[in-house]
Amino acid sequence: MAKAALVPSLFPSPRHRPRQRDATTPFPHVELPAAWRVRKRKAEDVAVSVAFNPSGNFDISAFGSEDDSDKVEPPMPPTSGRYEVVIDNDSIGRLDLSPFQTATGITSPSSEGEARRYLERSIGFTINYQREDPRDPRELSEYPEIRLWFVRLDAEYPWLPVVLDWRAGELARYAAMLVPHQMSLRMGVVFNPEALELFVMTKVFVVYPWLKRHGVPRPRLKTTDMARMLGFGIGDQLFDLIDQQQ
Repeated sequence: MAKAALVPSLFPSPRHRPRQRDATTPFPHVELPAAWRVRKRKAEDVAVSVAFNPSGNFDISAFGSEDDSDKVEPPMPPTSGRYEVVIDNDSIGRLDLSPFQTATGITSPSSEGEARRYLERSIGFTINYQREDPRDPRELSEYPEIRLWFVRLDAEYPWLPVVLDWRAGELARYAAMLVPHQMSLRMGVVFNPEALELFVMTKVFVVYPWLKRHGVPRPRLKTTDMARMLGFGIGDQLFDLIDQQQ
């Protein structure tokens, strides 16, 4: 009972979510120091299945245009030989991370093994979640219990985004579990832009030192590529500041 009361309060479902700001009321702008700023890419450069909603209007249509040519193209197939993490209702309900640990061999944050091995093979997720109501239209990333499982996973392994199977869309799906968004048939995952920016910046601060610590070649390039997959550019000035503090 305690869990059932906890989860909806963290991630209310769309049907219970309060109405967000409309397009005429933009989110407040916060000016960042020059070295902290991220450069948003042009819309046509944004990775497949990721879209932005700069107006902050979260009452968008789930289907948008009926023209099939406008719909988001599906991601590429999973990378051959990747580590496949399979989770189901039981592991999700118990916040059990053992499926991830068993599939990857990573039993604790301090036993990461050879980082390059995970970068080369990558990691993906199969979510075998049985809906209580088969007619429930929500996507998996809109189920609070599934999102809470990924929140716990991310808290334990905050560097995980850099080793996901990017080409198969795993990074976008992972971000959708942690960042406020809505689904659009035409645009794909439409993130809250400021929440996504905070997510990307947090991961830059985590991933870049992690790559350096494990001796991965060109850690700046790998970190920049991760941010670029979600539509942001990171300059060398930020990496220089991080290096100065280490």
